[in-house]
Amino acid sequence: MFGITTPSKPPIGPAIVAALTVFGAVACAPDLPQMDPEVHRSEIEDWQVGRVEGLKAPDGWLSVVGLDWLDPGENTVGTDSSNAIVFPPVPGVPARIGSFFLEDGVVRMEVEPGVAVTHDGDAVSSLTLFPGEGGRPPTVRLASLRWQVIQRQDLIGIRLRDTANAAIAEFEGISMFPVSLDWRIPATFDRYDPPRMIEVPNVLGQISEQPSPGAVVFRVGGERLRLDVTGNPGGQSFSVVFGDETNGLETYGGGRFLTVPAPDEEGRLVIDFNRSYNPPCVFTAFATCPLPPPQNKLPVRIEAGEMGRH
Repeated sequence: MFGITTPSKPPIGPAIVAALTVFGAVACAPDLPQMDPEVHRSEIEDWQVGRVEGLKAPDGWLSVVGLDWLDPGENTVGTDSSNAIVFPPVPGVPARIGSFFLEDGVVRMEVEPGVAVTHDGDAVSSLTLFPGEGGRPPTVRLASLRWQVIQRQDLIGIRLRDTANAAIAEFEGISMFPVSLDWRIPATFDRYDPPRMIEVPNVLGQISEQPSPGAVVFRVGGERLRLDVTGNPGGQSFSVVFGDETNGLETYGGGRFLTVPAPDEEGRLVIDFNRSYNPPCVFTAFATCPLPPPQNKLPVRIEAGEMGRH
């Protein structure tokens, strides 16, 4: 199937065989909704196809080609190396596009006369890029380039996309561990009331505090494990950033992401590691990915979900 590859003969050692035996026993627990293996496999493959399509979309991570942090005052921009911010030499993009002005936390763009910069289809000569209406900065376009402002704590910068980036056409998909129901594990939810603030690092070396409504608690190979989640306590699902012993080997060294459903009234849920997915940093050098907090680094191998890129 398009965009999905799996190892033909994944190595399975004695420890993994033992773990899978435990998984098999757990999978028969009466509180875990049973699934037909082929139905489950088809669902995971469909999910992965959607992942690839999203990455290759015009606003997907494969289109991201730049991230430049702004200095206070004027920041000239264009393809010429004399600019403070240098855009790639894309057809239709001039040596000088204009300037970004960062003043008191506000970013304004002034465009050089005759440069065909647009926003929502309208020509732009001057536009406030940050903060945006409703908290969402506007996207500006020129030829195949698109850009908008992002903020990471005290850093304010320009994220640049190229919808014609060669990486999109060259993308061959994401390798995956073999899909297995053994990694669809029953779990319980340890709710934090009130939610706790947990520290989440990122690749920039920053630490942010995020509310955690609780932790999912489960077993792998007989070992009791837990992962703090983030998200709205009343939401339908939660987000997890986790690490495991495959990181830096078969999987990205900075961990992986996972979405888990909210628990039922009895605090039960299913955590499906087959849906573990790579952070944006696997696909572009210009992302600011969160990293697993220390308590979410699992001392086991999670041989499920997405592996590294080709």
